[in-house]
Amino acid sequence: MDINASIIDQQLTGILAGQPAWLPDGDEAQKRSTAFVLLCMEHWLDVPRQEARELLTDGSGDAGVDGLHIGDVDDGEFFVTLFQGKYKKKLDGKAQFPENDVRQAVGIAQVLFDPSRKITLNEKIRPKIEEIRSMISDGYIPMVRFVLCNNGKRWNSSAQKWIDDLRKETHGKVEFAHFNHDAIIGILQKAKAIDATLHLNGEIVVEDMNHLRVLIGRISVQGIAELFEQHGDRLLQRNVRRYLGLHSSRVNTAIRDTLISKEEAGDFYFYNNGITVVCDKFDYNALQKSDYKVSLKNMQIVNGGQTCKTIHKTLSETLFSSADAQDAYVMIRIYQLSDERKEFVRRITYATNSQNPVDLRDLRSNDEIQKNLEIGMRELGYTYKRQREEGNGGANVVTSLTVAEAVLAIWGQKPHQAKFRRGELFGKLYEEIFQGLNAAQAVLAVLIFRYVENERKRPSIPSIKKSPPEFLPYSSHYIAMLVGMFLLDGQKIAQGKISHRNFAELAEAFQEQQDLYYEMAIVAIEEAIDKLYNGGEVPLQQLSATFRRGDLLSYVFGDR
Repeated sequence: MDINASIIDQQLTGILAGQPAWLPDGDEAQKRSTAFVLLCMEHWLDVPRQEARELLTDGSGDAGVDGLHIGDVDDGEFFVTLFQGKYKKKLDGKAQFPENDVRQAVGIAQVLFDPSRKITLNEKIRPKIEEIRSMISDGYIPMVRFVLCNNGKRWNSSAQKWIDDLRKETHGKVEFAHFNHDAIIGILQKAKAIDATLHLNGEIVVEDMNHLRVLIGRISVQGIAELFEQHGDRLLQRNVRRYLGLHSSRVNTAIRDTLISKEEAGDFYFYNNGITVVCDKFDYNALQKSDYKVSLKNMQIVNGGQTCKTIHKTLSETLFSSADAQDAYVMIRIYQLSDERKEFVRRITYATNSQNPVDLRDLRSNDEIQKNLEIGMRELGYTYKRQREEGNGGANVVTSLTVAEAVLAIWGQKPHQAKFRRGELFGKLYEEIFQGLNAAQAVLAVLIFRYVENERKRPSIPSIKKSPPEFLPYSSHYIAMLVGMFLLDGQKIAQGKISHRNFAELAEAFQEQQDLYYEMAIVAIEEAIDKLYNGGEVPLQQLSATFRRGDLLSYVFGDR
């Protein structure tokens, strides 16, 4: 028995016992397989398990896709991650991912993202695929990653040939990745301290600055690849972009193209921004003049994870010779910091990453605005999670991401931006969302948004449960906005007047009238769509585009 496979199987037993309603009807083997996909999505995407649950698509008519995640649009591109799971009852960890299933996945990837191809899909996955196709029709470029998950080994060489052919055909827009029990255990162990020795080329600069030590030097790309071969993604624990490096992008492609170019590989040092490392202590032989071996205690890469992952992947490719990049180097900055300087680590991470389109919610977590919201929500009986990995969820737990999304959609009356510009909620849109926001306004928006999202996932209102409108999968942010408007109209109060003094009264009024407001919002959207399209039939792709572009807003507001 493989020890890692056994540990994961125990976790699946816990999911079967603790969240049986999350799993499909069927025998235990089928439920365990779905639970495994759930666990894989949780760790691959770095999302809470509750959120991963909503990504499940398995069942009859799933086209071989057990889970699907649509990422945010960034520079005209958006990431789509598909998951397929194969779970073996035998826990020896030796079974390869089936060749026939790889071949099927390759075929499905060719069909799903072609808006002109027709395919029969179940109601879990069909709205998502039509949303993707709608975005493609609008000119956005999908970057597709098919994650094949099992509790065994990678696929064979024949299956890899199918994948390689598809990659060439799509010019790298569709890629496949293997994820298994060992990879999950590796992520769970990521907090383990990493001690390493780096071989730096040429001379170095070392300075003591404000009671801190700084080293600047040059490291070969082979050195980076070897470091990641040994330690993997655990090196990126503090890096807010640690998973971005696993995806293809224009930046990654440019890095790879430079490395494989005999003419440009030697200039890689000048093209790249370099890598930033923090550690508890570094040491080296100061008697040398160049080519130092630097030992580091508890090292972490806080910037440059994307570069490192791409270097590692490129140099590990079968057709790539490490000699091709023998003259390629990267600048490295090493900061010696103690655990007492965690706040300074946060500032370094923010400063070195904020130039790039990254998720900044963790980096904003110590802003005065966020701390004040935490204090205010505590007085209202709620716990505010300023960072992603703080504690567990619950009815009285509010996350900063949900606050940002709900506030922009409801009080900001920009539902399309709240859904499709998530990557900017803690960047370009941060001041617009959080400036002047108090805890009562934030929590009330979250209560409305949660209720609307729950109704989308599991309708409880009889009329809507019996005949849900086709636009329901795309309209939660619009419905939430309208529910908020109806609530304030009913209470004859402006959003700016919401405070801790009237929060309980407003929350109670919302709870009493929430179903009515929801039905009113559905009717308002139906009327708006009818006006926009003159009563004509609207395909799902067009419906998705309608909510994404904000075309409906002027019709929804009407004379309001």
